[in-house]
Amino acid sequence: MKKSHPVRRAVLAGAATVSGIVLLLSLKPASDPGSASAAGGAAPPAAAEAPQGGRGAGTGTVTGDAADTQYGPVQVRLTVSGGKVTAVEAVQAPKGGQSDQVTADAVPKLNQAAVTAGTADIDAVSGATYTSAGYRQSLQSALDKAAAAGSADETGAGGEGGAAETGAGGAGQGTQVLTGDVTQTQYGPVQVRVTVNGGKITNAETLQAPKGGRSDQVTADAVPKLNQAAVTAGTADIDAVSGATYTSAGYQQSLQSALDKAGG
Repeated sequence: MKKSHPVRRAVLAGAATVSGIVLLLSLKPASDPGSASAAGGAAPPAAAEAPQGGRGAGTGTVTGDAADTQYGPVQVRLTVSGGKVTAVEAVQAPKGGQSDQVTADAVPKLNQAAVTAGTADIDAVSGATYTSAGYRQSLQSALDKAAAAGSADETGAGGEGGAAETGAGGAGQGTQVLTGDVTQTQYGPVQVRVTVNGGKITNAETLQAPKGGRSDQVTADAVPKLNQAAVTAGTADIDAVSGATYTSAGYQQSLQSALDKAGG
């Protein structure tokens, strides 16, 4: 058959067309996956972030105020979901020297206690009195911020009804946790925090009290009595504990400042 024969030309043309199609098909898969990957790489994270960032999920992270202690600042951050504390971590804690060991031992215990209790009313860790006190103070401030944010959200969502409910909450629920000012005494600072419900003191605790030497024994003996007296009396007009005159005076002064805040 000659090269110029019509059938020969038709066969050659058909073969060239098939080769071209095969070549195009072989090149297409090499570029599509890259395009799909580039388009899909950014989209899924954006979709995943939206539910977490929205308030509808009921999850929020709140950082408390830093509380200064004798060995360094303590600051707590908590995560609240559905009105419950689901995670707590210490953003700041005393460091350096012996504080490293104390912090490593105390902070995990305090974090667990905070999640379990859901409040700042947690026991101090043995050997970490100052860190524990600072932790509770920062935790309380974080809880206060979370509660305020929750009230604001509820009011905003409820319209006029929400505003009425918030207004009634001051008298209906009437629960406040108030921290008094730090009172300096001859033997060290004293600071009191009280829980007021329905205009009555339902709980009193000492965040700071004199420590070291004989003060440890005096504080251990006096503070529980002062706390109980504050709840019983419902005022700062309580008797001084024998042998703890300075601590009692500082306690009364800090207690009164806390009650003044409740009145305000």
